[in-house]
Amino acid sequence: MSTYHNDNEQWLAQAIDSVLTQTFTDFQFLIIVDGPVPASTTSLLLTYAKQDSRIIVAQNNTNLGLAASMNQAIAWMRESDEFRYFVRMDADDICLPQRLEKQQHFFATHSKVSVLGTALTEIDEQGNKVGSRVMPASHSVIVRMLPRRCTLNHPTVMIRREVFDAGFRYDNELMNTQDYFLWIELAAAGFEFRNLRERLLEFRRVNDFYKRRGLVKSLNEFKARFSAMRKLQRYTPFNVIYACIVLLLRLMPAPVVKWAYKLDRVLLEKIGKH
Repeated sequence: MSTYHNDNEQWLAQAIDSVLTQTFTDFQFLIIVDGPVPASTTSLLLTYAKQDSRIIVAQNNTNLGLAASMNQAIAWMRESDEFRYFVRMDADDICLPQRLEKQQHFFATHSKVSVLGTALTEIDEQGNKVGSRVMPASHSVIVRMLPRRCTLNHPTVMIRREVFDAGFRYDNELMNTQDYFLWIELAAAGFEFRNLRERLLEFRRVNDFYKRRGLVKSLNEFKARFSAMRKLQRYTPFNVIYACIVLLLRLMPAPVVKWAYKLDRVLLEKIGKH
């Protein structure tokens, strides 16, 4: 988990508690403080670290961004042979109690799968359910759809360390869509993906969610789609037109983006059955 100065401390505490109360208990919990944060946040994290020896708090002197922080976590993980999996979550989300147990069990019984995501429930600032995001379950559909969308919920993923032992990393130059580009690289390299249909994480969707897409993120997603077409050899008229339409929608007023987002969730529910 990476946290920075804008994170809500109440949500951060809920996120940490959700990890510490997992039914699967054999893990180390690395929290990277990405740049200066309020003294109250530092105190909160150090209090947790004193109470539970599984927590390790690391500090960046400056804000490096999520990709760089995750690469630091990967480097730390690879220093020890005991760590088998890399697990992601955000500082404002909540893991359901059996998340780690169910993902670890799936990996134990599916040795060829390298990246495993789950479905998630979307919650608002008060913790009320406002939606869901169910991704396609099978490897074939996940990869087939990559030129059109990011087909894993990044805060839910568990990744085998072998992926990183092979040299793959997040792109430090990207301040967003890092996960999308990584999935494309891994798919092109032949790694196998799956998604569990169970909603094992609550994803915080704040009020300005539809406004935060921004031009830079929209353009990065556009570039990622064409990168996927090229590297996965999936250049088709449909994929090209889809990428252009989504870019236009992303740049529309917030109410239009909100409508498109809700429609996308409905379609994902149907596709996610495969």
